[in-house]
Amino acid sequence: MEKHLHIISLTVPFPVDYGGVFDLFYKLPALQDQGVHIHLHCFEDGQNEQKELNKYCDSVNYYKRIKGHKGLTLSLPYIVSSRKNETLLENLLADDHPILMEGIHCTYLLNDERFADRKKYVRIHNVEFQYYRQLFDSATSLAHKLYYWWESNQLKKYERAIVTKATAFWAVSEKDTAFFRKELKCDRIEYLPVYLPPEWKSNNLEGKGNYCLYQGDLSVDTNEKAVIWLLEKVFNTIQLPLVIAGKDPSKKIERLVHAQEYTCLVANPSKKEMQDMIAKAHIHILPSFTNTGIKLKLLNALFNGRYVITNSDTVDGSGLDQICTIANDASSFQNKISDLFSKPFSSEIIEQRRKVLNTMFSNAANAKQQVKWIWGE
Repeated sequence: MEKHLHIISLTVPFPVDYGGVFDLFYKLPALQDQGVHIHLHCFEDGQNEQKELNKYCDSVNYYKRIKGHKGLTLSLPYIVSSRKNETLLENLLADDHPILMEGIHCTYLLNDERFADRKKYVRIHNVEFQYYRQLFDSATSLAHKLYYWWESNQLKKYERAIVTKATAFWAVSEKDTAFFRKELKCDRIEYLPVYLPPEWKSNNLEGKGNYCLYQGDLSVDTNEKAVIWLLEKVFNTIQLPLVIAGKDPSKKIERLVHAQEYTCLVANPSKKEMQDMIAKAHIHILPSFTNTGIKLKLLNALFNGRYVITNSDTVDGSGLDQICTIANDASSFQNKISDLFSKPFSSEIIEQRRKVLNTMFSNAANAKQQVKWIWGE
């Protein structure tokens, strides 16, 4: 029997130029290798059609989001209501193939009685209401704060309401899996590790790097908050080189970086440039003020970089704390950075890291597990 699967993606999953797209894209070739015929449905925000996706999918359809006030409703979170699309629903109703919804964002059809008897699966990227609450805490713009507060409240009601409406849910972290089970009373959720680039095979270099590195999407409020905290509270007294690298830094980040003698900013580096910086850094400094989902920039540093210093929120429930150095306040970060900067990165540390990561993450194992869950094979 041929295995056909509809996948609804919250965005166009190519190019793979930020962490949130990794799981969306890399599952496509992995599922194809398991004999799955993929029918991909993408919501786009002005992106062009991507021919690369045709290599892994039998069909690819693109749909526009309903942006701005037209996408707002009082009954649904904006990330869901803005992806309501009747053409998509009609395309899905043309057959009876199973449906995988990438994120809470794509779950509008769970409320449509026409899909009551379909196999329906939801990939959980975060506990979204918690994530938006943490965005609210980090935001400095009043407009952003109001939006995050409203969306968090809407998502809290919505996530609780849909936990019985899908065939199964698959979370990217053990912590989110446990939260859905205990707090949202979801008895049909399982942990499925994130899909990663196949070239990530513990490519760590021995010896010493040249600088400390923070990397991430700098346009995200929580990441900007982390960078500002590092500049004002940690590297204000440490005379060691720090590189801040990532997408669309704000003017405030630019000002703070330029005011410090040992710090530089690399805005919008290419994928190749970013990976080169990750490989050459000696310490990856990755504090986070959100604790849902899993941080792809952390995994990138662990697979491809040397030492990683992060806080408990970043690794809580992930099992990655055993291969990171943990610090939870500015003084601890300063002490750990000063201690590690003079220490070479050894082959013994690389081997320990390889054992942990290769046990936890395998695209082939993930795809086999999904096929078993969906088709019982």
